Amino acid sequence: MLTRLFGALAIAVAPSFTIIAQEAAPKLTGFRWKIEMLALDANEGCAIGDLNGDGKNDVIAGRNWYAAPDFKPRPIRTIEDWNGYVESNGDFIMDMNSDGRPDVVAGSFLPTQVYWYENPGSEGWRLGQTWKKHLLVDTGASQNEAQLMADIDGDGKPEWVVNSWNKKNPTVIWRFTKRQPTKENPAVYQLEKAVVGAEGNQHGLGVGDINNDGRIDVLIGSGWFEQPASDAWTKPWKYHADWNIQGSIPMIVKDVDGDGLNDMLLGAGHDFGLYWWKRKQTKQDEALAFEEIVIDKSFSQPHALALVDLDGDGVDELVSGKRYFAHNGGDPGGKDMPEINAYRWTGSGFTKSVIEQGHVGVGLQIAVGDLNQDKRNDIAVAGKSGTFILINQPAEK
Repeated sequence: MLTRLFGALAIAVAPSFTIIAQEAAPKLTGFRWKIEMLALDANEGCAIGDLNGDGKNDVIAGRNWYAAPDFKPRPIRTIEDWNGYVESNGDFIMDMNSDGRPDVVAGSFLPTQVYWYENPGSEGWRLGQTWKKHLLVDTGASQNEAQLMADIDGDGKPEWVVNSWNKKNPTVIWRFTKRQPTKENPAVYQLEKAVVGAEGNQHGLGVGDINNDGRIDVLIGSGWFEQPASDAWTKPWKYHADWNIQGSIPMIVKDVDGDGLNDMLLGAGHDFGLYWWKRKQTKQDEALAFEEIVIDKSFSQPHALALVDLDGDGVDELVSGKRYFAHNGGDPGGKDMPEINAYRWTGSGFTKSVIEQGHVGVGLQIAVGDLNQDKRNDIAVAGKSGTFILINQPAEK
């Protein structure tokens, strides 16, 4: 069990140590970043995908989509402001009506409804129309921190997993299942509810095989739910209270050091600290145990993380940064300037490379993809410091 992270808690663990070194140059070797602000509002969700079928990746971010190559704003939907936030906590791309055009699925902080927004096609793009709004499901659950879309059961279709900051809210997986479309709602998918934990929610969310049994588990701030060996949607998921944290979204499951045990990469969503939790060998009936290794504690609120190969060497870099004004400046370091960084695995630890400091932070999602057709992975982020694209460029010759 690991219970010391993010504060003084009851059970002691092995001492942690830092394995981070700042590179001499504040950038990944051989790379430059071209940074462009697309908008300034309080929206914190974004995604990358080809929305208009021209073979170029576009950006979705809250109220707008930004078509390559000029990335000028084009409307998707209207969203209300709420208490220093925009009432939206994530954008996801899915063709909901099987017409070949990607649509947008989005949830909210307090409203219980999940909606999908229908891609209008060429005439709607030409006229700059907002996308038609359809109710996907009323979850009945409020106080939603964020959500993930991931294939939990290995059937090739994603599931919708919502995280709540309210510990009394159930942990729920929503399954995209087939439905009969109607004229009013042309969706061919609906969301069906599967409760994996009646209570036990808490800030932080991840999906991955944390116990190396070959099945995808669900991780939350207060522990993890073990997927059963069969009939995942009808059998109970075993809950393991192996930690107690206020974690990032996502918390990433990955065998970082290649020792055959899946570890976790995670951030303190509303405090200082980006961490590698290195799995320790334990017996089958014992709680999972980790060694807490600090990656970076120089900035606060690493609320969102992403793994992406930035330098083309086949090894993913870890990308994270400061979620600017996550609690309207009330968190530790909450009024510090935003920043975004990449961390390269060296084989024994991580080295830090500053992508940008002072302007670009992260919100609730870090989107990755090739935005300029040069076969390099680029980054899009949306937060209260603005919506940005970060173009990964080759070094000058």
